[in-house]
Amino acid sequence: MSRIDEEAIRRIIVEMTEASSKNDARAVTRMYAEDADFVTGRGERLTGSAEMEQRLAAIFATRGAVTVKTLGVTVRFIRPDVAIAHVTNELSGLISADGQRQPAQQELSIRVFTKEEGTWRVAAFHNTLVRRSGSNQG
Repeated sequence: MSRIDEEAIRRIIVEMTEASSKNDARAVTRMYAEDADFVTGRGERLTGSAEMEQRLAAIFATRGAVTVKTLGVTVRFIRPDVAIAHVTNELSGLISADGQRQPAQQELSIRVFTKEEGTWRVAAFHNTLVRRSGSNQG
């Protein structure tokens, strides 16, 4: 609820984005709570920072040199120790399973942050691909 708390959350989001661009699963997941929940853009549900790090490392190993750019962040405090952030990122440089470069895509995530012992951690993260305008995808 303070400016300092919002800035701390925004710094974590920047760190996560930078680590994702470097395909560094350990750095991406270091700010998660040990028992955090994560839903990937592929619809896979992962529980716990150890499982997340392992699965993200596998995803990063197959996606190629991807650039992740944050386009927008909103932070809303539910309580002084709980916040929700909506983050829109653009991914470019993705390679499909058949080796073709994919067009840039946007993803929207909702991240639940909790503050324990003075430290903000990601308790839950749900990622969704943003549907392109005019797309008939579901």
